[in-house]
Amino acid sequence: MTLPSWQDRKKYGGMVRAALWLETEVGEGKIFTKARLREAFPDDQQIDRRVRDLRDRGWRIDTSRDDPSLKQEEQRYVHKGAEVWLPGQNKGPAHKNSLTAAQRNKVMLADNLLCRTCGVGAGESYGDGIETSKLNVSRRKVRLADGTVEVQLVTECQRCSAGSVDREAGLDELLTAVSALTELERKVLSGWIEADRRTLSALEKLWGFYRTMPAASREAVAKAVNAEGK
Repeated sequence: MTLPSWQDRKKYGGMVRAALWLETEVGEGKIFTKARLREAFPDDQQIDRRVRDLRDRGWRIDTSRDDPSLKQEEQRYVHKGAEVWLPGQNKGPAHKNSLTAAQRNKVMLADNLLCRTCGVGAGESYGDGIETSKLNVSRRKVRLADGTVEVQLVTECQRCSAGSVDREAGLDELLTAVSALTELERKVLSGWIEADRRTLSALEKLWGFYRTMPAASREAVAKAVNAEGK
């Protein structure tokens, strides 16, 4: 079946056009960059968000948080979800309805204006010199003790929310993972819990900086590290 044109701005909105662009210009399993996406949609300042919205319709689009082999500026179009260009197929889940400003503020204040996943505050640096954080409210699936699953609102930064699609938190799995920790790991985790945030070590910050470098630069760093270790 021939797909509609992704360039038809009169008939389709940004999300639908992004879906068609992924299908016709990128292809399943292929990698694209944010720069390429923005070049294709120069008039849509929210095109990154349009692509994220596709995840709520069953589309899988991985970032470097989902696939460590990807560079930070890269994403991989893994597979198609709902054919959102067809009538009735572009509706998101009921729990994805827009929040009011008051609801967002309430959630963020409850989380002390910190990302619930990594602990970064609004406008703080990630330590890799690339960007500062932006906080938003995300929906997270939580499995309760009786086995039922509900969607809860949490504060997350843009990096963590990009990799949180299909994430489901469950207390039983968390406690099992905690029981397997070493004594040192328990002490580190205890410190994070007490501070209600996780701080990146110098090595983790260095890794983030390394991952942003081009291939030739990463190769030079690898040689330098290996040379120092000999």
